[in-house]
Amino acid sequence: MGRLAPITLVLGGARSGKSRYAEQLVEAEGGGIYIATAEAWDSEMTDRIAKHRARRGDLWETLEAPTDLVGALTSKVCRGRCVLVDCLTLWISNLMFAKNDVERDVAMLVAALPALDARVVFVSNEVGLGIVPDNAMARQFRDYAGTTHQQIARVAQSVVFVAAGLPLIMKDTQQ
Repeated sequence: MGRLAPITLVLGGARSGKSRYAEQLVEAEGGGIYIATAEAWDSEMTDRIAKHRARRGDLWETLEAPTDLVGALTSKVCRGRCVLVDCLTLWISNLMFAKNDVERDVAMLVAALPALDARVVFVSNEVGLGIVPDNAMARQFRDYAGTTHQQIARVAQSVVFVAAGLPLIMKDTQQ
């Protein structure tokens, strides 16, 4: 795994192993900050969050940021640290439900990345590989996710696609 890139994007489908892979990248550096974008809207999500926290253990400090991702990443807590953001697609859906300007917030995130004093691993669901959604909001979400992934991938030094728990290195400018 080696030294962690300044910006890494880890993509994959649901239950692909992407979060665990991303956690291992940061754990290899001694742990760090886990920025959680999920919100517990029901008991199933509450259980899912609890399982993620238990799996992570003591190497992690958790910071919750359902919508203010840029604020969390630029906070004093993250300076000089390894940071894992899990996940961008939940962040996008939170922005949509809050009626935020998603394109503006993504542009602010991308603009902030080069100046961050942290190594950041982003996790996100690749939702563009399936069928075209049957409603406008779902199509808009898919479009936001796809364009966000493209923008983050452009500035990232490392991009990994995970399927069946196996990483496929798509971009590695660290070597």
